Amino acid sequence: MNDIFGCNLAELKEALADYKVPAYRARQIAEWMYQKGARSFDDMTNLPKNLRAALSGAFSIREPRVKDRLDSADGQTTKFLLEFADGTAVETVLMRHSYGNSVCVSTQAGCNMGCAFCASTLHGMARNLTTGEMLAQVMTVEEMLREQDGHVNTIVIMGSGEPLMNYDAVLGFIRLMHEPYVLNLGYRNITLSTSGIVPGMYRLAEEGLPISLSVSLHAPNQELRATLMPIARKYPLTDVIEAADHYADVTKRRVTYEYILIDHVNDGEEQARELIRLLQGKLASVNLIPINPVVERNLMRPAPARIDAFERILSRHHLTVTVRREMGTDIQAACGQLRNRHLQGK
Repeated sequence: MNDIFGCNLAELKEALADYKVPAYRARQIAEWMYQKGARSFDDMTNLPKNLRAALSGAFSIREPRVKDRLDSADGQTTKFLLEFADGTAVETVLMRHSYGNSVCVSTQAGCNMGCAFCASTLHGMARNLTTGEMLAQVMTVEEMLREQDGHVNTIVIMGSGEPLMNYDAVLGFIRLMHEPYVLNLGYRNITLSTSGIVPGMYRLAEEGLPISLSVSLHAPNQELRATLMPIARKYPLTDVIEAADHYADVTKRRVTYEYILIDHVNDGEEQARELIRLLQGKLASVNLIPINPVVERNLMRPAPARIDAFERILSRHHLTVTVRREMGTDIQAACGQLRNRHLQGK
């Protein structure tokens, strides 16, 4: 049976064409799936019984199984390991902020970017996720929050995988989140993070969507970046910065550069000054992320004094800079850690 979870309205109408039903029925089905949490046509009580029976024999509405769930001691972070029908499992994280609930979505099962500091790459990439599987991550969280009189307010596409290497499915997901029959989420409440897939960055700029772009930078020069991020050998730093500048010019949206701070690797005064020269005067901000240590990588978090010193240098030179607040360190909230634990358990 065809799984229709993740279909937009046009796709649903096309799927229903053989059943000679009015077009408005497609919207009813979409609202049942996405807004009311229905996973069976039997639940869709405003559809005729004979139609429900026919659709039940032709289509499925699959949902992932919650294979594991971890809640942080402070109650602000919940991490889910969700398993799809073929046994593939991915991580999704809910972060409760003062300004609302944010969901971190994975776009691939695992990752093949090979970044030296990341747990997601340890087992490589299993496969791309579908639009429906990305949507299912958000709706799993949304349905839990509804029971607590809450909702998903923002989405960050920063989980496992490189979103721009799964471009069409990711764009389908972004557009679906915006639809009024799903979450009616404003595009400005969605952030996509890339390791610097230059063609995808240019393509994204032309979509006309005011989503926020975040670039995983992690080094202020090509040589160091290539040692930390193998993808930099294919897409050099200068090309990545040019593509990000183009995105800012076209969308008028500030680009955020993510910079993981690794003790005595990229957190010194020299690297801070290189970063200033690279980004000064651009429509950009820097988000410093003290590394969440991954045992297998043997890379350590800088001392608080080194983190503060790096931030001060950037601030004194008028770069907009923040230090990411730690959330969920007690539940392995960094990308890939919970999934790896289960894979190793096998």
